[in-house]
Amino acid sequence: MIQSAWRAQRNIKALARLRRNLPDIFPAPVFLHAVARPFIPPTPRRAIEAYWRHHPVRADRLARGLAALSGAPQGWTWRIEPRRSSPGAPGFRLPPAPFREKRHGRGPGYCCVCGQPVFRFGWHRDLWGDGRPNRNASWHACCVAAWKLWTAPSDHVRHLRRLQKHRCAITGARLLKSAEVDHRVPLFEIWRERAPGRHAWPGLLTYWGIPNLQVVNRSAHVEKCGLESAKRAHSRRIARASAGAGDSTAAGR
Repeated sequence: MIQSAWRAQRNIKALARLRRNLPDIFPAPVFLHAVARPFIPPTPRRAIEAYWRHHPVRADRLARGLAALSGAPQGWTWRIEPRRSSPGAPGFRLPPAPFREKRHGRGPGYCCVCGQPVFRFGWHRDLWGDGRPNRNASWHACCVAAWKLWTAPSDHVRHLRRLQKHRCAITGARLLKSAEVDHRVPLFEIWRERAPGRHAWPGLLTYWGIPNLQVVNRSAHVEKCGLESAKRAHSRRIARASAGAGDSTAAGR
């Protein structure tokens, strides 16, 4: 009872503060989402962040759409530094992000994920009509939510379960509590077989986003991983055999 009264009092103060700081033009869905929260965000920026945090599927689609407007910078190619050269070197599990690289970054006021201008409160459109990007921001709020989905999809299993109507993507059986998030096309395969010279950015982002994510029961996931491991081992054996045959031919000459 005391806790409910404290929460109600806190929300009254937060709503008053939010209304006081609210500009004349503000996204209506964000405001409606904010006032429906158990704890109302006290500022417009926090309200926008909370909106995208609770809608990662929309954020994923929007971030990839914004990236399509920018396209890849001229001369950019997706490269992965060997981990032995730098302990913090990004691997293939991180989505390619050309605008996060120093030489291709567009500077303050532009999103380092999609490359588009960032406006007030981290919004992706200039609702206020002044045409001025926010020079204190380098991320869209939607791109922050999308990046978290791409890099830690297991944290969003609740949303993915709902998309699949709580059914395993492989077997069609009811999803169990132990169900796990999986990439339909493995990320190692994207780097080795599909990416270099074959796929243009931002189309690559699809493989980290919702189209390539699925929730599967643990038993089905273990079986799928086993098949993928066998496929990789077979590919390595073929590569070694081809290399050995090439060396033998060269020696015979």
